[in-house]
Amino acid sequence: MIVYGTLVILSLVQKNHTVDRVIEKKKWNKKRVLTIVGVAALVGLVVASYLLTSGKSRLNVDTSRITVSEVTKGPFQEFVPVNGIVLPVTTIYLDALEGGRVEEKYVEDGAMMKKDQPILRLANTDLELSLANQETQVYDVLTQMQNTRNNADQNTIGKLNQMADVDNASIEAERVYKLNKTLYDQNAIGSQEFKASENNYNYQLKRKKLTQETLEKDMASGKLQISQAGQSYSRMQNALALMRKKVGDLIVRAPVDGQLTSLDAEIGQSKNKGERLGQIDVTSGFKVRVDIDEHYISRVFIGLMGKFTLAGKDYKLKIKKVYTQVTNSRFQVDMEFDGAAPEGVRRGQTLQIRLALSDETQAILIPTGGFFQQTGGNWIYKLNESGTIAYKTDIQLNRQSPDFYEVVSGLKPGEKVITSSYENYGTMQELILKKE
Repeated sequence: MIVYGTLVILSLVQKNHTVDRVIEKKKWNKKRVLTIVGVAALVGLVVASYLLTSGKSRLNVDTSRITVSEVTKGPFQEFVPVNGIVLPVTTIYLDALEGGRVEEKYVEDGAMMKKDQPILRLANTDLELSLANQETQVYDVLTQMQNTRNNADQNTIGKLNQMADVDNASIEAERVYKLNKTLYDQNAIGSQEFKASENNYNYQLKRKKLTQETLEKDMASGKLQISQAGQSYSRMQNALALMRKKVGDLIVRAPVDGQLTSLDAEIGQSKNKGERLGQIDVTSGFKVRVDIDEHYISRVFIGLMGKFTLAGKDYKLKIKKVYTQVTNSRFQVDMEFDGAAPEGVRRGQTLQIRLALSDETQAILIPTGGFFQQTGGNWIYKLNESGTIAYKTDIQLNRQSPDFYEVVSGLKPGEKVITSSYENYGTMQELILKKE
């Protein structure tokens, strides 16, 4: 179209030269206007052609709509912001050791408790009846053991009396035997009388030996019976002590000094064995339970430090325990205060913690911003010295914190870059910065 317009203009010029009559010239005639338009179109075509073949696409950008940040060098520490809940350093749960109906409450939820102080009393008639039966059985065994001991003692006394008679008969038979032997040697008595005394003497010796063995066996048997009865009585006493303890467990007591919390028991309510009744929070110190995204689980370990600010003062925390179980894409750690805990901190309070994932080092830094979503940290718009043009520059980023990216290459301290979103810039190579 531009070429066609140029040919028309040239044709008109030639025709004017062939006309013989003189025409009065006008300052802005049609020929001049068309000539100017054609030249302007030709110049525009040349400029457009140059821009298209120059290899760079440009876009005018209002400086009020962007964020320009300066590249700096300073201390950098990679950390992740997390929330922690203040908890007692130790929590002991109260479970019903025996089931029963809540008969009486001695304290209310939130009370400060001393060790072994009663909290509530349960009633369990079956357990109490079992205790009464157990006590009766123990008394029966005790009576039986006493009877066994008495019978053994009486049997021993009878055997000892019998042994005394046998000893006496043996001594008498020995005396008669020796006397008759002397008389027999002197031919004072006959052999018949001597043999009778000798036989009686031998009989009494055998009788004494048999009686002695019987007495020893009876005494051993009596001791065994008494021992067995004593063992049975001891077992029954242990069973009775255990039963009494079970009945005693119907009175729920504080296992340690602390604050009673989460008490769930009302008068008349039935509680099963093992059911949770409440908990005792040891108030000697606090810990902080922290939820962390599972993305960092491989980088979190015991001893890692964190910081938080409370009432304008900074405090340090240290990881004491890591729970590796992941729930809803998060895992938990317990942190303890590195030094004194803040004054006035309370159970259940939420703390905003900066959990450090690296040591503090010197690095080249740029502030975080929306540009990362479009570039992935591979390039950025860097301003020229006059601040009128921003052009694409390849960069390499490494670690990041909520406030800064660590620059590995591509930028130097003091340079300025655009850190706001690049969503509307497409593939532009350069941005022309203007104030509107």
